[in-house]
Amino acid sequence: MYKWQILEQNLNSTKLSADKEEEIIKILLKNRGLNKKKEIEAFLYPDLGNLTLINAGISQKELRKALERIKKAIKNNESVSVYTDYDADGICAGAIVWESLYSLGVKVLPYVPHRVNEGYGLSKKGISNISEKQGATLIITVDHGITAVEKIDYAKKLGIDVIIIDHHLKPGKTPKAIALIHTTRICATGVAWFFSNYINTHLTQKKFSISELESLKHRNLDLVALATIADLVPLKNTNRIFVFFGLRELNQTKRIGLNELIKGSGLNKGKLGVFEIGYILAPRINALGRLSHALDALRLLCTRDSDKARKIVNILTTTNLERQKLTESSLLKAIEIVKKESLFLGQKSKRGQKLIFISHESFQEGIIGLIAGKLVEEFNLPSIVLSMGEKFSKASARSINGFNIVESIRQARDLLLDVGGHPMAAGFTILTENITKLKKRMMNIASEKIIDDDLQKVIKIDLEIDITDITFKLFYSIQRLAPFGIGNPEPIFLSRNVTVSNASLVGKKKQHLKFSLKATPLIKAIGFGLGEFYQKIIPNTVLDIVYTINIDSWNSNSLQLKLKDVKFPER
Repeated sequence: MYKWQILEQNLNSTKLSADKEEEIIKILLKNRGLNKKKEIEAFLYPDLGNLTLINAGISQKELRKALERIKKAIKNNESVSVYTDYDADGICAGAIVWESLYSLGVKVLPYVPHRVNEGYGLSKKGISNISEKQGATLIITVDHGITAVEKIDYAKKLGIDVIIIDHHLKPGKTPKAIALIHTTRICATGVAWFFSNYINTHLTQKKFSISELESLKHRNLDLVALATIADLVPLKNTNRIFVFFGLRELNQTKRIGLNELIKGSGLNKGKLGVFEIGYILAPRINALGRLSHALDALRLLCTRDSDKARKIVNILTTTNLERQKLTESSLLKAIEIVKKESLFLGQKSKRGQKLIFISHESFQEGIIGLIAGKLVEEFNLPSIVLSMGEKFSKASARSINGFNIVESIRQARDLLLDVGGHPMAAGFTILTENITKLKKRMMNIASEKIIDDDLQKVIKIDLEIDITDITFKLFYSIQRLAPFGIGNPEPIFLSRNVTVSNASLVGKKKQHLKFSLKATPLIKAIGFGLGEFYQKIIPNTVLDIVYTINIDSWNSNSLQLKLKDVKFPER
């Protein structure tokens, strides 16, 4: 059951002036922490000119160090390896860095690790492979490396320098790399975009015209938007600019691989938004790294061959279907384990557990992050899921607001072989024999840090409005705040005492609730997964509803409310 938290408590739309839409927008901006005129203008009117190193939190000094090392590599005809991660962010970032260096005449090859055989990030095995097979004397890590102190020391012993491009949280001790191009404000592909533009404008003697510099800013924004959305970074400040302009570039992209992926996913260019990227395109790119090898995903983004692109898209599609089936069956197993182990789960009481920690040998390493995320959705508890091996086990963790999962895991670093991540998502490797000790430690940490209120599911409501305020004018006013996503949620409204008619159940399993609201004109509403309320609804039932305002583009371009929750007001 959700707790309703109204962000604007002291005002509903009946107290607004005649120009309600503008006043509602001001409230929505205020709810997103935007009060000053300069902040509001920057938010409503994103400007590519604000994509600066200072705003992104990237050190120009570190970029200069990287530039000098790359110049040396070119001069000495050294082999350079771009060592990527295997998720959508790492693959997109790797594509940008590899293409940029290749176009500038660098002798460069990509290296994508195998999730199971080599694990996340830099590994001694991966470094040895690069040394032996590519003969590289310079590695550029992309979307990892910030915690790889020992691995970079190992590379040095083999005569390999390392440049780090990363956005993960810094540990207490950072690696001794040639350059550390790092920020936590944006995704790795965003960092790669700044790196690429800096290298392009400083590595050549050419003087760029204003139009060429402007064109450079637009280059690769399609990949940056895709990765920013896929990596769930907050769509604020620099990220908002990236996605605002990047969606435009993606909807007219000339990348052959992306065009084939869009077509093969049943989507249409010109109609791609945050949802299509986050739930359709990015999972296909991620699927290869989860179940096989992500090198083909990188090839897809970089290829200029349509036939090759179509073949890779077919592989991605098949692998993603396999991933979906495996995730579904593994999730059922995970929930079974959780319910068996958790005596007080769901009570959210002080004596109940405040963290899920499960392990099983059947859980595939590539999907444990997905399972952990699903468990958080189901139980609203931080969740750690381990793929158990005979000697070593790999884990993925997902969290809830208010509980920094990576810092909490690092408190048990003495039991771990490695750990990395963000406040909301993390991963680590552990000796299987230490799992029980870690579980006890993490349960205690969660019990101390998480208060009962943190475990209450909350819907944050922007404002209470009257049902008559829902108009096309309001809808299009709200779209000025788009794109919506993490850090900039789609506005949620509350309307009380609305009268329902024509209620029905829809969907293959009849799990979705659909009805009309008696208003002028009639407004349709749909609640995905809210079918449980249907039995209580009779003609002229009165409800309080929480919802977002959308356009129903399936049957007609009419307004439709997407329900988040409903309550039956007490009489």
